[in-house]
Amino acid sequence: MRAVLAAVLFLALATPAPGFAAPKPAAAREKLLVSTDWLAGRLKDKNLVILHVGDKAGYEAGHVPGARLVTLGDISAPPAAKDPLILEMPDPEALRAKLQALGVSDRSRIVVYPTRDIQSATRVVFVLDAAGLGARTSLLNGGLAAWTKEGRALETTAAAPAPGRLSPLKMRPIVVDADFVKTHARAKGYALVDARTPDFYAGERAGGPAAKPHKTGHIAGAKSVPLTTVTTPDARLASPEEIAARFKAAGVKPGDKVIAYCHVGQQATATIFAARTLGLDVLLYDGSFEDWSRRDGAVETGPGQ
Repeated sequence: MRAVLAAVLFLALATPAPGFAAPKPAAAREKLLVSTDWLAGRLKDKNLVILHVGDKAGYEAGHVPGARLVTLGDISAPPAAKDPLILEMPDPEALRAKLQALGVSDRSRIVVYPTRDIQSATRVVFVLDAAGLGARTSLLNGGLAAWTKEGRALETTAAAPAPGRLSPLKMRPIVVDADFVKTHARAKGYALVDARTPDFYAGERAGGPAAKPHKTGHIAGAKSVPLTTVTTPDARLASPEEIAARFKAAGVKPGDKVIAYCHVGQQATATIFAARTLGLDVLLYDGSFEDWSRRDGAVETGPGQ
């Protein structure tokens, strides 16, 4: 009975609003999330681009054969102001140049995998989705840890891909700012969710550096959907039933457009990725609570829902 109820909940939550042509939930998850078996069977595909999200030392210690190293700095805007935000979306042409250097072309099928925390990889996936490449980008479920645990081959030499040929990027309007959040936090058809852990959401702890801590609490009107409730400690995505139940508990209704934020715009991408597997439409407040704390935006404390 519990399994039947969970399945009904999953299907109901993922039903798109009129006019929103979302994929069916099962199809959405299958497209966005690939297994180690799937990847192993396609390593020789000339159109496949595998992105190892991590650092040089980890990459050189061992990576999936053919994978190219990418860091968050590679796909983020360089610091431009005196006190810049930690993570910001890059200039489209700069991003295009970086992707081409990684071998990405117009026909590439891209697989991204985490080496440690899943949110680094989902941040890369989000940037690719914002760049219009989301339909051809997937996350490797379990990341490098799953690949290694299964005894699959690793390489230690750096891949040297030929430069790709990528058309000018058509950036999608899925990144929003503080003004948008202020006007849509409680608006009908939108659901503002906080992806940080519950202690930050409740105001028991403050994020940010010690010299410049963030405000305590959460953006007024936000509900809690921590990344830890839609992912697992071993860099896997939670089950469809668990993800659907979590968004349902947060008051997300069928057809709602999810606006997610976290500390700096990284953890929220894991919650956003989970929402996409349900067929939900998503937006990222890229400045997140770091940006909100520098403004006069209202905050609330307490555990909420």
